[in-house]
Amino acid sequence: MKKGLFIIYTGNGKGKTTAALGLALRAMGHGLKVCMIQFIKARKNCGEHKIKNRLGDLYTYHVMGKGFIFKDINELSKKEQEENIQAARDAWTLTKKIMSENIYTHIILDEITYLFSLNLLKEEEFLTVLQNRPAGVHIIVTGRNAPGSFINKADIVTEMHGMKHSYNEGIKAQKGIEW
Repeated sequence: MKKGLFIIYTGNGKGKTTAALGLALRAMGHGLKVCMIQFIKARKNCGEHKIKNRLGDLYTYHVMGKGFIFKDINELSKKEQEENIQAARDAWTLTKKIMSENIYTHIILDEITYLFSLNLLKEEEFLTVLQNRPAGVHIIVTGRNAPGSFINKADIVTEMHGMKHSYNEGIKAQKGIEW
């Protein structure tokens, strides 16, 4: 394999995780192994979780989050703070382990960008681990507000801009679209 790429899907629009999953599908079509780690989401009834058993050893999926954090972590109760901080640490520990094992050609770090804006993980630590990963491992990062240091280091950056969303028209989230 050639150089492992660092790919970012960021922005306020819908489609970041969906784009990463499309890339994963393409990779698995070539028999490449993909691992997805979700840092914030906590749902296990979504399509990306339910499909894992059908794809065998080509796809590994870890739900590590406690749910969406829309406010400053300091506004959460002490217990919620501790749970979210521990979940972030556990997800990051798992990420480093998976990167070092060199089993997967594609590792999707879904919504990891929130950890940096919430000061749960330092950009420098992430970039050091990224730089020291095995040569052929592609890292795909999703989430709003990707740090500038990431954008500078990335090989591919796509920013999603929302123009229209059915949710704003009162249509609830749809199975197979949002989850």
